[in-house]
Amino acid sequence: MPQPPRPPTPRRSPLAPGPHTTWHLARAALEALAGGALLVLTYTGTSSAVTQLPRPAKIAYGVLVLLALVVRRRFPVGSLLALAALAGLMPPTGLLVAVAAYPAARQLAEPHRRVAALLVAAALTMLVATATARPMAVGSWQYGLALGAMLAAVTVIVPGLVGTAAGQQDRLVRALRERTAAAEQARRLADSESRIHERSRIAAEMHDLVGHRLSLISLHAGGLELALSKQAPDLRDEATLLRKATRDAMNELREVLGVLGPLGRDTGTNALTDATGTRPDIEALVEESRGGGIPVTLAWHGPDLGPEDGPSVRRAVHRVVRESLTNVHRYATGAPVAVTVTHTDDRVEISVRNEAPPTPPSATTGLGTGRGLVGLRERVALLGGTFEAGAVPGGGFGVTAAIPTDPAGADAADRSALEPVGPPLPDTSAEEGAVGGLQSRIAGVLTTLLGMGGVALMLGLGLGLVTEAQPGPDVAERQEVHVGMSKEEVERSVPSDSDAVRAAAAGREPARPAGTTSCLYPYVGGGSTDEDSEGARFAVTRYCFSNDVLTSIDHFTVPLARP
Repeated sequence: MPQPPRPPTPRRSPLAPGPHTTWHLARAALEALAGGALLVLTYTGTSSAVTQLPRPAKIAYGVLVLLALVVRRRFPVGSLLALAALAGLMPPTGLLVAVAAYPAARQLAEPHRRVAALLVAAALTMLVATATARPMAVGSWQYGLALGAMLAAVTVIVPGLVGTAAGQQDRLVRALRERTAAAEQARRLADSESRIHERSRIAAEMHDLVGHRLSLISLHAGGLELALSKQAPDLRDEATLLRKATRDAMNELREVLGVLGPLGRDTGTNALTDATGTRPDIEALVEESRGGGIPVTLAWHGPDLGPEDGPSVRRAVHRVVRESLTNVHRYATGAPVAVTVTHTDDRVEISVRNEAPPTPPSATTGLGTGRGLVGLRERVALLGGTFEAGAVPGGGFGVTAAIPTDPAGADAADRSALEPVGPPLPDTSAEEGAVGGLQSRIAGVLTTLLGMGGVALMLGLGLGLVTEAQPGPDVAERQEVHVGMSKEEVERSVPSDSDAVRAAAAGREPARPAGTTSCLYPYVGGGSTDEDSEGARFAVTRYCFSNDVLTSIDHFTVPLARP
């Protein structure tokens, strides 16, 4: 027998967890475009080591940075480590390290893995910055170490801590949502069980009441059948038909009520009788509560309930009063209780209110299931009445029910209240989820921009402080510069080459000696300016080399630009 073809396995995306989608490609393209723009600005606006590299090396550096940036969702730790190492060569790209450090710390749930990833990334940044400081002519290794430490703190540690806090909040919110959903599901199951139990109890009451009446009819029909067999044999068949119809009605009643499940009956002292719900019955419940130490007062307004009011109404009155007094015994022991029953022509109103108990109840009594009120609400609703229960001012609790004395006339209203009217409402969960997803994405983009702005501000301040604190050449290695020194010796003895000084001297410097292959234009912070008829001038010292050997030291001035 041929096997059914297997559905194709969705291709995993290298740009994000889960299957490959067009959105992943579009998002990666936008991120690469923004990262590339940042790299171009960095190339043109800074004098870091990477800007001194050849053009192919710059392109390779940019490709590596952008590749690590776009795969950070799929490989958060690897992307963070790669960007941290690359940032040691070009400090301004630390913004991209922060972009990778935040989601990496947010996604890693295990604390030891998160701490290890952040520490390794910080160590890589410091190590690369320290190791490349002197070969790239950025400064001494001490300067590289200080620069790497600043980068690690601003672009790795700070975003990592923020990401850690955000990740913990996400996991806490997710756990709370799951717990809330589980509690709501448990509450619904408990309410459903309470309704089923109460309906089963009502079915048992109907079975006992109607079954008793049908049994009497069947008994009398049997007697009539025996009497007619002697006195009027022609009418015997009619009596037999009546007896069989009664028996069939009894069987059908059992089948219909059996749909509701096992019949739940009250037994013992709580068994319901024909006197249930009458004034003597309610007085007996009140007296029973008084014997249990609860000060209860009863106020009955109107005539007593009788057979004309219907057994279901009287049983509902009994159940409301009994369940309310039971709750007082459980949760408000010793609290004064006022029971009021008002019987009018068309309805019966029951009110049971208790004041605050003398001593607060314990957090958990272990006595109740919390389903009694749900069952009462179901019973009253099935009779077409209204039911309310809740706290009242002063710290007490009140239960109020209004039950029509003609439940048959309330059936239509009851069904219309319990069943939905008109067409079902459309399911808007998918639309709400889409709107919520769009809002969360917009909020995420705004948060990312604000975070990058804060990191950029801290990074700029840190670079400024480290650059200002950068020492000149090492004192132990400083030598008096003279013609014939090697380029390496000169670089160790004078400040590093300055693009600003080189630009100021362009077009205004004396001619370079013949055979010159390169020149250094160091910036000395203590340089002086001279005033002449043309205005202020800036002093420049130029060191020219021929095949990495110092051949000329020239001192000249250039005009100082004025705004």
